[in-house]
Amino acid sequence: MNSKNWILLKELVKTDFKLRYQGSLMGHLWSILKPLMLFSVMYLVFVRFLGLGRDMPHFAVALLLGMVIWNFFAETTSMGLTSIVGRGDLLRKLSFPKEIIVLSVAVSAFINFLINLLVVLFFAVLNQVEISKYAIIAPLYIIPIFAFSLGIAFILATLFVYFRDIAPVWEVVMQAGMYATPIIYSLSMIHNNRIIAVMMLNPLATIIQDLRHILIYPGNQVITEFINNKWIVAIPYVLPFIVLVFGYTIFKKYADKFAEII
Repeated sequence: MNSKNWILLKELVKTDFKLRYQGSLMGHLWSILKPLMLFSVMYLVFVRFLGLGRDMPHFAVALLLGMVIWNFFAETTSMGLTSIVGRGDLLRKLSFPKEIIVLSVAVSAFINFLINLLVVLFFAVLNQVEISKYAIIAPLYIIPIFAFSLGIAFILATLFVYFRDIAPVWEVVMQAGMYATPIIYSLSMIHNNRIIAVMMLNPLATIIQDLRHILIYPGNQVITEFINNKWIVAIPYVLPFIVLVFGYTIFKKYADKFAEII
């Protein structure tokens, strides 16, 4: 990527971040307040009223961490889905690599993600969570999350140019995906190891559990407890990069036609 494209990416990210909560009284504080409000509702309903996660120490922090990761994935993919169509005027006026538009959405969401991680850290300290020595490798787990989210965003952005019905379909997929991922409940509630093994092949599920394991409580179950095959265990960490390459390839194949179709 040359210097001009880097400048364009920077400006797109700045513009998106400025417009995110433009006109609201709280401004960018909503980047923190929004996940906290959603966390409060889900904590009251699923933990206090229904009693989920009571067998796990610091489950409230684990819940918040899972929601922050999921929200990053949801924000990147949902905004990525409409990113190309939303920048139709820009595509018709300028000639530049179209992937910069999708990448700017992912970078903007990632900045929001990092802000939310600071909130998780604050609550972890507040709840006297003992940070493991392995916490130093936690940033490495974020790389496949970003790759997976960006790859899906490339695919969705391409599909949305041709099929606008993909938007409501993706909303349903996201709702189903959230409940299929161990965010608001612990794996100890599921008594069928085969079901857990299939669930943990989802990159988000495995990464969330691994981060909970090294950051919050070592008792959080990880994929190696259910799958002994080292090649299968590697799938959740290899798949994000396969999805990224596949999504980018599909995107580049049709990118030259975007301006005409939009």
